[in-house]
Amino acid sequence: MEFGRVAPEELALVDFSLPADPQITIDTLAASNRQGGLQVHVGCAKWGRKEWVGKIYPSKTKDANFLDEYVKHFDCIELNATFYQVYGAETIAKWRDKAAINPDFRFCPKFSQSISHIRRLKNAEEITTSFYEGITAFGDKLGPLFLQLSDNFTPKSFSELKAYLEHLPTDVPVFVELRHKEWFAVPENNEKVFNLFKQLNIGAVITDASGRRDCVHMHLPTPHAFIRFVGNSLDRTDYLRVDEWIDRIKKWADKGLQSVWFFMHQHDERYSPELSDYVSDQFNKKLGLNLMRPKFIGKEKGLFD
Repeated sequence: MEFGRVAPEELALVDFSLPADPQITIDTLAASNRQGGLQVHVGCAKWGRKEWVGKIYPSKTKDANFLDEYVKHFDCIELNATFYQVYGAETIAKWRDKAAINPDFRFCPKFSQSISHIRRLKNAEEITTSFYEGITAFGDKLGPLFLQLSDNFTPKSFSELKAYLEHLPTDVPVFVELRHKEWFAVPENNEKVFNLFKQLNIGAVITDASGRRDCVHMHLPTPHAFIRFVGNSLDRTDYLRVDEWIDRIKKWADKGLQSVWFFMHQHDERYSPELSDYVSDQFNKKLGLNLMRPKFIGKEKGLFD
C-alpha cells in the first residue's frame, strides 16, 4: 500500500498521536445501546501473499490454496479483490466454502472501482446491483462493505455521494473512506459529510497512514470502527502507534463501541503477519479478549508470548 508513504528518515518527524474525539463520536457512543461485549476482528487486505510462504503458509503452498491457509490465521479480510473485478456468486461461494473451517471469519468486500473511481458513483445502478448479487453468496461470512473514494473525489461531488448512499441496501453495513484533503481541511465539508453518514447509518473508515494524518479523523458516525492501519516495516513507531490505538479503542468500548474491524497494511506486506500478531496480542491482554493470532512456522506460540 503506497497511500501516505513517507521516507524512513522522515518517520521521526511525524506526529503519530491520535486526535481527540470529535463531538460526533462522543454523541454516537453515548447513544449506543450495545448488547453483549465488544466484537473485534483483525485481518489483512489480501490472502495472495507469496512472501508469507514459509512464514505462516507451509512451504510449497500453491497460489490456489492461499485462502485455505489465510483463514487459519485471521478472522477477516479487507477484500480488495472485488475492487478490480465484480465476481459472480459461483466464485464468491467457493471463497465462502474455504472459510468454513473458521466460524468467526468474515469477508469485507471493497466496492468495485467501476462504481467508485470510473463512474464516480454516477449511473452506477446496474454495476452496484451486480456487485451486491455476487457478494450475497458469502452468506453468514459477509462482513461490512468498504467504499473507497478516489483521491480526487472532492466535496464538490457531495450531491453524487449523497444520492448514491441513499439508494444502497440497508441490510449490510457500509463504511466509506474519504481521501481528498478538502473533506478534512474545510470544517463545513467535514461537518456535512459526517452528519450525512450518521443520518444514513453509514460508517466512516479511519485510515492511519504516516503521510496523511488528516485521514486519522476519529469520526464515528456509527458505533462501529473500521480502521486501516498502514505500518512501516515494523519500525518501532508501528508498535507505539498500535499501543495508542488499543488504548483509544478500550476507551471507546467503555463508552459503548460495538465493533472494531482492524485491517493491517504495510508498504512491504511481508511484515503484516508480525504486526497483526502484535495487534491481536494487545487486544487480548488489554481488553480481555481471546482473538486468534497468526501461527508462525517453527513457533508454537505467537511472536509476543
